[in-house]
Amino acid sequence: MIQGTSSHVGKSVIVAGLCRLFSDMGLLVAPFKAQNMALNSYVTLTGEEIGRAQAFQAEAARIEPTAEMNPVLLKPTGDSVSQVILKGRVHSTQSAREYHAFKPTARATVTDCFNRLKEQYDVIVIEGAGSPAEVNLREGDIANMGMAEIADCAVLLVGDIDRGGVFASLVGTLALLTPEENRRIKGFIINKFRGDVTLLTPGLDDLLERTGTKTLGVVPYIQEIRLPDEDSVALDDRIKNSPNKERFVGNSNDVRGISIKIIRLPRISNFTDFDPLIASPGVDVDFIEHAEEVDGADLLILPGTKNTLGDMAWLCERGFDKKIVGFHAKGGLIVGICGGFQILGHKIEDPDSVESSTTSADSAGSTGPRAGLGLLDITTSIESEKATYRVEATVLNPFSTDKTEFQIEGYEVHMGRSCAFSSSRSKGPVSEKEREFGRISTRNRAQTEILDGAVSTDGRVWGSYIHGLFDSDVFRASVIESVREASGKFRNKTETEEKGLFEFSKERDRAFDSLAKVLKESLDMEAILDIIGLKSDGHYSNDFNSKERGTERKNLNSNLVRG
Repeated sequence: MIQGTSSHVGKSVIVAGLCRLFSDMGLLVAPFKAQNMALNSYVTLTGEEIGRAQAFQAEAARIEPTAEMNPVLLKPTGDSVSQVILKGRVHSTQSAREYHAFKPTARATVTDCFNRLKEQYDVIVIEGAGSPAEVNLREGDIANMGMAEIADCAVLLVGDIDRGGVFASLVGTLALLTPEENRRIKGFIINKFRGDVTLLTPGLDDLLERTGTKTLGVVPYIQEIRLPDEDSVALDDRIKNSPNKERFVGNSNDVRGISIKIIRLPRISNFTDFDPLIASPGVDVDFIEHAEEVDGADLLILPGTKNTLGDMAWLCERGFDKKIVGFHAKGGLIVGICGGFQILGHKIEDPDSVESSTTSADSAGSTGPRAGLGLLDITTSIESEKATYRVEATVLNPFSTDKTEFQIEGYEVHMGRSCAFSSSRSKGPVSEKEREFGRISTRNRAQTEILDGAVSTDGRVWGSYIHGLFDSDVFRASVIESVREASGKFRNKTETEEKGLFEFSKERDRAFDSLAKVLKESLDMEAILDIIGLKSDGHYSNDFNSKERGTERKNLNSNLVRG
């Protein structure tokens, strides 16, 4: 189990790297996080919602994610209130105190899910949450040492040296653990180190003397490897450390990046939708919080949100509503995804008070928080039942006059239904004055025919409920090229672009391989394999190629500890 001295020390990335490492060894490996609090989520093939981190960890392990890998997902909807997702399905909305009382139920689900995975996989790499030293949360804990007890597994503790105070955080964490919990800590991992690792030797020696626990590796700061983050706290570093940020922003006359600005809503969710844009050559992405920052955008995006009504009110309070409408009037291009799509419509209703108890107002007669921006001819009703689907769809690029159809894959996660505002047509979400963005052909692998999204009559505004649509390389490239043409920012292609289409999925797979290579070189894998019982004769278990593991299972030594 990988635990950390605090949030954002790199637990998720370490788990992903270990999953790829074990997969490369020919083992069937799965990630597991008992309890995750995040607004970035993903939908499994059977329509269950889990944390985005466990989805990319499963991708690193070369397996399909399932609900068992993240039995409890908490999605904040307000201060001290979260939607509780239990085994992939909405259970309830609870306050922090209510959830504390709910933990015995959650623990039973966590135990069941872990035991199911244990029967299917050779190795399970478990991720903790936050810090195990939160003494006020120890009672009923299922995220850290409570989970280690359920799995009866060893723990490696990760500290982030980049933020400073790593030795104090490691020693302090152990000081706050019980003797039994301390016995589970089998080693430290120091993450995000910059510089000459030999300079750490005195500190590592002192750490061993104080705690009796060895440091099993010092992992360097890896700027070029970018994997999905769980919440918006990491957004600033995410953009700052993008390999394209420095390359395409500057005074060069022949390299001009188009400017894509994404409004950083207070309850922003699924911002990993835009990772492919951030990674794309010639694209400058910024998350903005002030209305005046809209100026200079070539494309403005309204992202998903966990509370559409609350974030619509925030937009009005900050003057974004008038700024966005003015941006469109001047010829600006605008996209809305999920909650952002809802905000672009005329009206947002909440008849069951799912998000609010206030009454609705339309954009023509009110500037209240329930009035949409009126740029798409739709109205949205917030519903208590959540839609969670993996989808396949056929879409057009609304910014282009080319009628080429694109086949995309993605997922829906929303608690609202949008339909035509000025038409009684019931078959789809758009009026006869406008057109749909796309047509969904499958939901959770079942054939269907459903219209998705809407496009404005001038073709400069469109929205969709489909998350992950920019993962489609061909569709994304078409949108970027249309934005570039509209902006007039033509430039010479980079060496990478000259080689052909930028393929995001292959780049991410290479990132997993690079991460695994770094961990293999940085960690004492011999010691780690000993800890989990995977080394018996002095070398890695690697009897068959990982690509063949689907048809051949290795008989592991009976001393294997799964967890």
